[in-house]
Amino acid sequence: MSGGGAGQSGQDDSQSDVDLELERPDVSSPGKWAVVLHNDDYTTMEFVIEVLQRFFKKSDQEAAEIMLKVHHEGRGIAGIYSREIAETKVLQVSDYAKAHGHPLRCTAEPTS
Repeated sequence: MSGGGAGQSGQDDSQSDVDLELERPDVSSPGKWAVVLHNDDYTTMEFVIEVLQRFFKKSDQEAAEIMLKVHHEGRGIAGIYSREIAETKVLQVSDYAKAHGHPLRCTAEPTS
C-alpha cells in the first residue's frame, strides 16, 4: 500500500494543475503599434522610398504606394509592430533621416 500515497499525491497534483489554470491571470496579446511617416516639404520622394525599403523591407511597388500616400494624404503607415519594435524603427528612421539631411518625421501610434 505504499503506492497509495503516491496515488493520492497524483490526485493532488492533478487538482493543483486545475487550480493553477483557474488562477492564471488573463493576459491579452500585446497591442500593435503603427509606424507612421509624415509628409514635409523637403524630404524627397526617393528618400522616403529608400527608407521604406531599408527599414521596412518593402518592395519597390509597396514603397512607392506608401510614399504616394504620404505625399497625397500627409501620412502613411510603414508597418505594424509590437511597441518595442515600433519605437526602435522610429529611432532608426529618425537618426538615418537626420544623418542624411532630411527632416522626415516618423512616429509610432497604437492601432485600434
